[in-house]
Amino acid sequence: MEIIAGETLQIFFLGTSGALPTISRNLPCILLKWGSHDLIFDCGEGSQRQMMKARAGFSPEAIYISHWHADHFLGIVGLLQTMSFNGRVQPLTIAGPDSVHDMVTDITGLCRTRLGFPVESLKVRPGDLLIHEGYSIRVFRADHGIPGVGYIFEENMRPGRFNRERAIELGIRPGPLFGKLQRGSPVAITMNGEEQVITPDMVMGPMRPGRKVIYTGDTRPVLSELIDIGEDADLLIHDATFDQKEMERAREFMHATAYEAGMVAQTLKAHRLALFHFSTRYTSTEAHVADARAHFTGEILAPDDLTVFDVPFRDE
Repeated sequence: MEIIAGETLQIFFLGTSGALPTISRNLPCILLKWGSHDLIFDCGEGSQRQMMKARAGFSPEAIYISHWHADHFLGIVGLLQTMSFNGRVQPLTIAGPDSVHDMVTDITGLCRTRLGFPVESLKVRPGDLLIHEGYSIRVFRADHGIPGVGYIFEENMRPGRFNRERAIELGIRPGPLFGKLQRGSPVAITMNGEEQVITPDMVMGPMRPGRKVIYTGDTRPVLSELIDIGEDADLLIHDATFDQKEMERAREFMHATAYEAGMVAQTLKAHRLALFHFSTRYTSTEAHVADARAHFTGEILAPDDLTVFDVPFRDE
């Protein structure tokens, strides 16, 4: 397994509204930036303008769609056109549940011009594990009345802490060899006229977990789907369309309340919870945060559009 350490991990909340946009909130879109990798999770109408306002660039390597309700994918058409006009040649993957192949054919057809890069469709199913260099994407089932999924981004394991004092004891002088060992490569040194090989395991602590981000898309709580794969997430982005006063409406329209999102976060031992997909009936998220706080003791975010959150490394 290749180890990539030290990458930044940023979440751009480009659109945080529910099915309808408001003056202050755009339709759903999350941009995850991990080092040089840009991944989009859902792409509502107007997402490309949000990317411009956030100065986030136009270089996604993949778009992951949670389900085929229009508020979650209509922004793809304009984004494809803009990227083509800008000279993109790298392939783009659009992943999603049932009907993804037909939907991608329809979406690219709507552009009415020949795109300058290939667009590939990828059907995902609950239980899929998509392995990439340095990270993986796990797919789980959402409960929204139509075929839908959520996604878990997870870094590979990170190297353990470097034991500087031990390295010096073994005869390694501070400098470039320290960095080589930390990157996982052995080094050769000469001690008392003899060559010795120092391997990373001699100066590095136990491997540490990578960071984990969960995006639920639109869904009722699905703890049964997440309990074995979603624990200890650094950030859980959960459907919180309604506050607890609208519990019956949440059940009717197959969404979650902020209270339920807090329950899920607490059960999964998440480090942070970001409430997402706010109904247009609300002009404030104070009630949502209070509802989530009834269950969850960790950090709670109710991000406005264009909020950027840096997911920190853990202290382990």
